[in-house]
Amino acid sequence: MKLIYRAKDITEAQIISGMLTANDIRSHVGGFYLQGGVGELSAMDFATISVADEDVNSAMAIIAEYDQNVLPANEPEHRTALKLPLIVLILAIFLLALFAVLFGGNN
Repeated sequence: MKLIYRAKDITEAQIISGMLTANDIRSHVGGFYLQGGVGELSAMDFATISVADEDVNSAMAIIAEYDQNVLPANEPEHRTALKLPLIVLILAIFLLALFAVLFGGNN
């Protein structure tokens, strides 16, 4: 078996492994149990994908297609989705503080 990919985390490694399996390519996800050693934090750069020597070229083509379709590294999906609610929350806190100062008079 040859190591062909280092995933950003174990979830991505499992997704890629599933894609390979769907294309009749057996793969091995390495580093699965290393994530527990880090505790509650997500382990980075431990997850690897290996395939048989004869499947390397086919697997690399599938992974290259996957890499073209994922979001750019500088703009993860979860950050994009949280921008508007975060702005609304900050604005609400600011307005509450402003009303407390303006109308909270000392009685």
